[in-house]
Amino acid sequence: MTEPARPQTTVLIADDHPMIRQGLRAMLSCEDIEVVGEADTGMEAVERVRELRPDVVLMDMRMPDMDGLAATEIIHKEHPEIAILIVTIYDSTDYIQRALLAGASGYVLKGIPQSSMIDAIRLIRNGESLINRDMLRALLSDISTGDPSSQLTVRKLTPRERRVLELLAGGLSNKEIAQQMRYSVGTIKNVVAHVFDKLGVPDRTQAAILAAKAGMVSDAPEMTSEEPSLAERSNHG
Repeated sequence: MTEPARPQTTVLIADDHPMIRQGLRAMLSCEDIEVVGEADTGMEAVERVRELRPDVVLMDMRMPDMDGLAATEIIHKEHPEIAILIVTIYDSTDYIQRALLAGASGYVLKGIPQSSMIDAIRLIRNGESLINRDMLRALLSDISTGDPSSQLTVRKLTPRERRVLELLAGGLSNKEIAQQMRYSVGTIKNVVAHVFDKLGVPDRTQAAILAAKAGMVSDAPEMTSEEPSLAERSNHG
């Protein structure tokens, strides 16, 4: 039986090195991913996103004119539905957390295998998180709560959706949320999609950050098992 075709994902590559852009474009030559544009500065990335509206942006952090952090913040503010994947040589927790707070969906290290890069794009396109639970908890613990805008946004959610958001912010997978709430995985997947739509976020990481700003994370359960992020798995082979 033939597997159903994957939905097409459009990608913009932002990096100031032509060889890196060429390498990423070649790496992403698969049937469900289309590179629709490139940018070699942060400002050009912002302008190209406004023009092309890609599903995913691959963002370098160090670029002339405007760095990737500033570009990420602008793109996320203007187009919160677009997933931004940081592609960097800097494996610094502080640097990565700053990027996530600016609106990035995740990060990968330059030089990872082709299969890992493609998997990362597919995961964030589907709203999944590339951040492990330890890093997520550390990130959320540093966020100031009580943001009025975030509190107003989460009021759009039903009680069931709020509970799913709380569990999601605790790092639980759809399967774990389904087990805790005694629903099917399919039902939870649909609820998560509704939560993303109502909050105007592209993925679990940004949903969790918004929940933390609204003061909801304290109700999320502690998790005992830790899974490495995709970037960490790739970095260690």
